[in-house]
Amino acid sequence: MGMEIENNKMEVIKEEEDSEVTDSEMVRFLRNALQEVGETEFESSTHHYSDLVAVFGNQDGRDTDHVALLVASSRALSRAVTYIDIDRHNSLLSNIFRMSIWNFGENVMDALIDLIKALAASSGKYVEDCLEMLVRNFKPPQNLLNFVSQPHGIAKKEKVQDRVHKALKDIAELMPVSLLYLNGIVVQRMPRMSSKNDFPRKIKDDLQLSEIYVESMLKLERGVLGRFMGNVMLSAVVYRLVELDVEIEWDEILQDDPSKGIFDMEIEDTDEAADYNDDGEVCLKAGFGLQKMGADAFADRLDSLMVLTCEHIKSRADEGHLHEVFDTLLLSFKKSILDTHKSKFAQFVMFYACSLDPERCGVRFAVTLADTFVRAGESPTTRMSAVAYLASYLSRARFLPSTLVVSMLKRLVDWCAKYYCKFQDVEEENINPHVHRVFYSGCQAVMYVLCYRMRMMVDVPHLKSLLLDMPLESIFRNSLDPLKVCLPSIVNEFLRQAKAARLFTVSEKFFFNDLLESDLSKTYGGIERLDTFFPFDPCLLRNCDR
Repeated sequence: MGMEIENNKMEVIKEEEDSEVTDSEMVRFLRNALQEVGETEFESSTHHYSDLVAVFGNQDGRDTDHVALLVASSRALSRAVTYIDIDRHNSLLSNIFRMSIWNFGENVMDALIDLIKALAASSGKYVEDCLEMLVRNFKPPQNLLNFVSQPHGIAKKEKVQDRVHKALKDIAELMPVSLLYLNGIVVQRMPRMSSKNDFPRKIKDDLQLSEIYVESMLKLERGVLGRFMGNVMLSAVVYRLVELDVEIEWDEILQDDPSKGIFDMEIEDTDEAADYNDDGEVCLKAGFGLQKMGADAFADRLDSLMVLTCEHIKSRADEGHLHEVFDTLLLSFKKSILDTHKSKFAQFVMFYACSLDPERCGVRFAVTLADTFVRAGESPTTRMSAVAYLASYLSRARFLPSTLVVSMLKRLVDWCAKYYCKFQDVEEENINPHVHRVFYSGCQAVMYVLCYRMRMMVDVPHLKSLLLDMPLESIFRNSLDPLKVCLPSIVNEFLRQAKAARLFTVSEKFFFNDLLESDLSKTYGGIERLDTFFPFDPCLLRNCDR
């Protein structure tokens, strides 16, 4: 290789200006420049060393002379890394580790990446700094954000990400100890969330950086290193989804017709979207659309991250790794989503994963929710949240086998019947909805599921027989009186269908004139209003319609 170096930039060798310099001469010059630095670089650094520091301190990729010098210096320094000392050459190392390869073309990218790999392999002292530098390059500098959204910018992003991820893989092969640090560095370097009180431009930029960073995190988990890194990447992404989710208030969501009741809106959609075969299985039709949301910055970015996450789950499923991914998602659901007050969107990644394998993942999720509800050791809020998820899941997940829906329904009914047996002597006027809130949440879950599934069950003889064998009348007609405590809109719809199906005799006094809620339902629902929590109602994000 030959290149021209101007004497006024770096006096590599004592030759005429614009002279040709060989690789070996460049390496020799840099070694000498490094060796000339004394015990402390500030006391005894030479102008040769200072020029070298300045080369890596300049991140202007538009200066062709500087770019050529940076490529030559990086390549030569890669062959002289053993002469670099962490104490004597701190300024040089700091500039190298602050470099953003996004600012440069492919020649500089490759030269800098080779230098970083050489530093990582030369001494254990630099491994963490090298990883930090590469992870920082998961996202572009602030000034390139608009460019990254354009076609050329998208191509640039792919080039950067490919090189960064290959470098991480190469370093892991050379220095396996790097895997001990990588998880922590990636999670700690996730862009921080903006506050809604920040300027709109800052919010938009921060969310875009977060999206680009998450894309790289998921790419890392899909890659060769993914199997060595456990579940950290996907868990961190799910937590970020929840962070964005809670920033969005319900009153910011634009629904097509907010005056519609939940059953006016949803049962019509379900009827149009599904048919049932002789075994009660749901046969999906095309065209089951989702509600839309306004252009709120947090919602738009959450939408994009949800799509990225679902695409990641699908790709892992196609590779035969769905069950490992599902293990991670289930743990994240329990830790980050289940007890999050009225989570609106993040839970749909679980719904999507279950749809990819209903027989295993779909069943496992339902059983986990049911187990959580009946487990006395859990807090009442967790149990109520779990049964709300279960009811909504059984109602909405048309990919689930009808036998699972019936078995889960029977489990809920049996638990409610067993609970009531302990309180048969309670007088109606002494009912305390808060004390029995777990029981009422179970009863409401049963009614909610039947509002969506009763028609399917009564149309299939063996399913109808199973339904009629359940002690429904005993759990709804007793001194705890769940028909008066649970959400009137659900009770009304349930009683209307029960009367039509002749499940049991329905008294007109139980109809509530289309009230959406009552003081009693507010009491048992608590401050979290878990009586009105239907977590798998159709997702209102614009693009997340998987």
